[in-house]
Amino acid sequence: MKLYVPENSFWQNKPASSLTRMQKYWLHRPGALTIGLRALGHVELRVLREYAGGLGGDEHGLIPGKRGQAIWIREVCMSINGTDSVFARSITPSRASQGTWQGIRRLRTRPLADMLYNDPDIVRSSFATARLGRQHALFTTFQRLQSGTKRQPYIPSPGLLARCSVFWRHAQPLVVEECFLPGFWALAQRV
Repeated sequence: MKLYVPENSFWQNKPASSLTRMQKYWLHRPGALTIGLRALGHVELRVLREYAGGLGGDEHGLIPGKRGQAIWIREVCMSINGTDSVFARSITPSRASQGTWQGIRRLRTRPLADMLYNDPDIVRSSFATARLGRQHALFTTFQRLQSGTKRQPYIPSPGLLARCSVFWRHAQPLVVEECFLPGFWALAQRV
């Protein structure tokens, strides 16, 4: 199923030709990302925030709904051997988070993959990719979260690489955006 990307979106259906083979692999790797990360080392997942919000910004075009529509948001950071490697943000309409996707509210520190890859009714779209910059919602959210932690704030170079896809179950969407942090690429090169 192809992911619909609005014309004015920074998400792109085709990867940039300037990406390395390894970057293209990870940005389009099928299946559970968590399984791939575990092949690189010990993975720990920290839940950064789970909260109700409103649909807007870059995510508005990825799922049907009006701007400001109530959504449920889950933001996590996955580290490999203690190195922050992937920041992920998942959103679904609020109603779906209390019905079709209610499992997202009970995951705690378990990966989202635990509920996505064991249900034959779930269909995943293709991936869209992007080089994130300061104007993108995913980048802004990550910066805000990092500045509120005791860890050294992360000041990235321009162009963090990210991917997104939409999981559909009973006509209800769950958007998953995953941003690969610079520490990830250093670990992936060692394997």
